Amino acid sequence: MVRTYKVGLGLNPVPDKERQGDRATPEGEFYVSTKNNKSAFYLSLGISYPNAEDAERGLRDGLVSRAQHDAIVKAIKGKAPPPQHTALGGDIYIHGNGASSDWTWGCVALENEDIRELFDAVPVGTPVTIKP
Repeated sequence: MVRTYKVGLGLNPVPDKERQGDRATPEGEFYVSTKNNKSAFYLSLGISYPNAEDAERGLRDGLVSRAQHDAIVKAIKGKAPPPQHTALGGDIYIHGNGASSDWTWGCVALENEDIRELFDAVPVGTPVTIKP
C-alpha cells in the first residue's frame, strides 16, 4: 500500500536545494541515514543530503573542494551519513511539528502522528525520493 502524507517544506519551497542557507528542500534520491528520537521537532529521520549528484554540482560550481566531494561520494557508496557541514548545506530531516505550511529551513515536516508512523516503520537505509 502506498501512503501519502501532507508535508511542509522549506521557506523557499519551489527550487531544488543548492547551498547552505537557501532554505530550499533538496530533490532527488536519498536514503534514511539516521534516526533521532530526541529531536527538537518531535521525531526525525535524517536523509542522505548531499547526495553524489549534489557533490558533483558542488565541485563543478566551486562550492566544495575535491576532498569534500570525495568524502560525500564515499559516504553515499557506503550508505553512511554524508558530511553535513559544507557549503552545500546539510542536516536535512523528515521531522514532526506540523505540515500546515512551508516553514522549515529545508527539511520535510510532517504531522506528529505521521512521523511517528514512519519512524516506527522504516530502518536506516530506507530509500527516500523527494520530487518537485
